[in-house]
Amino acid sequence: MQSLASAKELAERNAYRIAGESAEYRRARTALLAEEIDLRRHIERVAEQRRMLPPGAEIEKDYVFEGENGPAHFADLFGDHDTLVIYTYMFGPERARPCPMCTALVGALAANAADIRQRVALAVVARSPVERLYAFAKERGWKNLPLYSDTTEEFGRDFGSWTAEGDMPGYHVFTRRDGTIRHFWSGEMGGETADPGQDPRGAPDFTPLWNVLDTTPAGRDPHWYPKVDY
Repeated sequence: MQSLASAKELAERNAYRIAGESAEYRRARTALLAEEIDLRRHIERVAEQRRMLPPGAEIEKDYVFEGENGPAHFADLFGDHDTLVIYTYMFGPERARPCPMCTALVGALAANAADIRQRVALAVVARSPVERLYAFAKERGWKNLPLYSDTTEEFGRDFGSWTAEGDMPGYHVFTRRDGTIRHFWSGEMGGETADPGQDPRGAPDFTPLWNVLDTTPAGRDPHWYPKVDY
């Protein structure tokens, strides 16, 4: 295994400077840069550990969704890919507007959907009729984002998104190898795994909104949430 230079050593090699910065600022910034390098390496270690998961549960049910062009079976969502990412969207028929937090994340998926779909299949699933989903996508200017209605609600119930307490968001990854579909990974962070004073969130965080705010002096406000309309 290749031996890596320490994060501190790499940080000290950095020659980037801002005109007028103080020596105190540079010392603190260099120390922070070392932490950022360590964070990058930890993210990669976690990603590698995720890739090394043993085979997940085999998906034996033939879930059927309603897509833009009619009924679609679970296997159809893969298209030509062997990996499928599904986000379950809190946008049921009882809602006047979809969940704002979900919408912030789905908007990010939509912005990168054409790129994501070069590598893996992508689908956003909700309980509302598919026509309503696409009407909202048109309103937001979302393109290249496959939307499906979970008309039987069976998929969402099986994967913990449609519950007696209401809809919950979900991020799930599936694989198809030699005709067998298996669950690979799902986000499992929620209220039970949240730290005190923090809004429940996963890691990595898929919503750029929060990553941008993390770079600002005020950071995240645990009492502020995005809206669908401002």
